[in-house]
Amino acid sequence: MADARETAHDTLSRVQLTGWGRTAPTSAVLAPVRGEDDARAVLSGRSARGVLARGLARSYGDAAQNAGGTVLDMTGADRVLAVDLAAGEVEVEAGISLDALMNQFVPQGLFVPVTAGTRYVTVGGAIAADIHGKNHHVAGSFAQHVRWLDLLTADGQVRRVGPDEDPELFWATAGGMGLTGVILRARVRMKPIESSRIVVDTDRTPDLDSLMTMLTETDHLYDYSVAWIDCVAKGSRMGRSVLTRGRFARRDELPVRRQADPLRYSGSVKLSAPDVFPPGLLNLATVAAFNEVWYRKAPTAKRGQLQSIPTFFHPLDGVGAWNRIYGPRGFVQYQFTVPIGKEEALRNALVKISSSGHASFLAVLKRFGEGSPGMLSYPSPGWTLALDIPVVKGLAALLDQLDELVVDAGGRIYLAKDSRVRPELFEQMYPRLEDFRMVRKRVDPDGVFTSDLARRLFL
Repeated sequence: MADARETAHDTLSRVQLTGWGRTAPTSAVLAPVRGEDDARAVLSGRSARGVLARGLARSYGDAAQNAGGTVLDMTGADRVLAVDLAAGEVEVEAGISLDALMNQFVPQGLFVPVTAGTRYVTVGGAIAADIHGKNHHVAGSFAQHVRWLDLLTADGQVRRVGPDEDPELFWATAGGMGLTGVILRARVRMKPIESSRIVVDTDRTPDLDSLMTMLTETDHLYDYSVAWIDCVAKGSRMGRSVLTRGRFARRDELPVRRQADPLRYSGSVKLSAPDVFPPGLLNLATVAAFNEVWYRKAPTAKRGQLQSIPTFFHPLDGVGAWNRIYGPRGFVQYQFTVPIGKEEALRNALVKISSSGHASFLAVLKRFGEGSPGMLSYPSPGWTLALDIPVVKGLAALLDQLDELVVDAGGRIYLAKDSRVRPELFEQMYPRLEDFRMVRKRVDPDGVFTSDLARRLFL
């Protein structure tokens, strides 16, 4: 499969597009966009199947696909328009990536306010999915650090919206998966830092209860926190984890040799995975073996280790196209949250997962803080678990069971990861869905902006 960056050119072309999970490809006309005029021209010449903006294609399911319609490749609209270093704010075009922001501004003492597990996300995508990171418990989600954004709506107007200016449209756009219009520009508050190193504490926990206790009691002491969790382990070892927590180091905490250049930064792809992996490579046996090694190699407790930004935040980004290791059938990332006080639901989910015969190569657990006002924004106070599972027979039945468990607990799944939840269950997960639909109807009564995900869930 080709992503948008690989196929965009100066003439319109019809291509097959997928999400990062490489499942359910659909065909659309791909239109390169380098600015507002390009986006408006495509919008005015749209077909009956509508329009959708697409960034670096890191949503896992069908959120950035528009079967039979037009998809705007926004990655060419990637300029920095203005910088206020004193205020720590940048004004950028929506197609710029978090990777580009880090490369330009980390050496100047500014880090992105929130980053997902990959830095290859555009600012427009970060707003549309209202991404969260390891610091959600103290910093919230990405849109909470956006002063304003410029939105091209279905009538061809560009509206400047923000928390204080048409807040309903802003909070429908934040987490709205591109369905309110095309995000063109945004002003973002960055995070001041003294160095490009993270002071990291690592703990190995023997089971789920000890992990949740440690997170509950100590999360407030750290800016960033995440646990790798073994979803294959059963019985008394179920939920055993490696917990890493940290904060940016002060300059005086660096080794003397680094204090002269404390903000030195380099984020790069070391190698790229070839598209040759057979189906079934990641199975219960191989994942169990990997998990055992990964758990055993982690220290029981280690304090004050200095790590680089790529090592701590984006370890998978060192391998380009790592999604290919799941083989031609692709994989599903399933991420859900259950509220504080519903820990039993999380335990039950892990029991189902560990006994299912399905292996999650990557599984992470985090503790969310308060959610944003975003109508479809995913984070809410509670526990969030993300799983990467190869597409194999029987997976759909397991995920359907997990959906029911999540709904019964008052939880929800993440639209940026979803490719298959049933619409009637989604309705129960997001109590402000009808508010979103009303705002969308106000600014786009004919449903010009649409996607495969929107059609599937009747958004």
